[in-house]
Amino acid sequence: MGMRVGKLGGWIQLLLVLVAALPCFGGEVAVLRNGFSIRHERREIVGDTTRLYVTVDGSSFVDVPTAEIEHFEAAPEESPPVPKNARNGAPGASPSPLNLENVVHSASGRYRLDPDLVNSVIKAESGFNVRAVSPKGAQGLMQLMPGTASKLGVPNAFDPQANVEGGTKYLRELLERYDFDLVKALAAYNAGPRRVEQFGGVPPYYETRAYVARVVRDFNKKKAAQGKTSTGSVPRAGVSRRAHTKTQGLAGKAEGSNRVQAKANTAQTSH
Repeated sequence: MGMRVGKLGGWIQLLLVLVAALPCFGGEVAVLRNGFSIRHERREIVGDTTRLYVTVDGSSFVDVPTAEIEHFEAAPEESPPVPKNARNGAPGASPSPLNLENVVHSASGRYRLDPDLVNSVIKAESGFNVRAVSPKGAQGLMQLMPGTASKLGVPNAFDPQANVEGGTKYLRELLERYDFDLVKALAAYNAGPRRVEQFGGVPPYYETRAYVARVVRDFNKKKAAQGKTSTGSVPRAGVSRRAHTKTQGLAGKAEGSNRVQAKANTAQTSH
């Protein structure tokens, strides 16, 4: 009898592991430890991350470290926007977490950037940690240095909405500065424009090259997923086929050379 109970317990544990590894379907909200929530249609475990598909057809997703997810809950019929004067505990604040997808899409639309690109930068910069602080003092989701945040009009870099707004604006400025050369813009975001101009491209720093490759690889992965699920349509967020083709393979080139000149028009409209 004891052996049967033991075997039964083992089968139950195995079943739980298998169930946890299967994709979960249905509208949900992932509530993160940093206070954000991400509404998604389904999710699946990929290594130590959880992939949240934010569109029904699976064409757009966000990879979040599983350890950063506090819990899941049923998605409401409609998530009302958080009033601008209700952030940071101000009177009238909504008790529900700030929706990351809404914040990114709002800022991306304002500065005519692909929200997938902004999400890829946030993932590389902070891993979606609102309170992240780098050894050099960069702060928040998009890791703004205090001086940069001040120039961008961001008084509190730990305010997630203001941080994403400022970081997206800065990324757009860098893209325009380098004629929409995505690799140079990302290198400048990481190491500063002065270093990019000093070396005529990506600086010969391992950290910067790895950063550029990480962002481009994640962005390309999102675009590739959209291409597989679309039937001849232009990828979501207005990235043209020609621009998407130019981003392919940049991850490998960014790691191996500081003379990458391929341009990626990640803006929704031409400048």
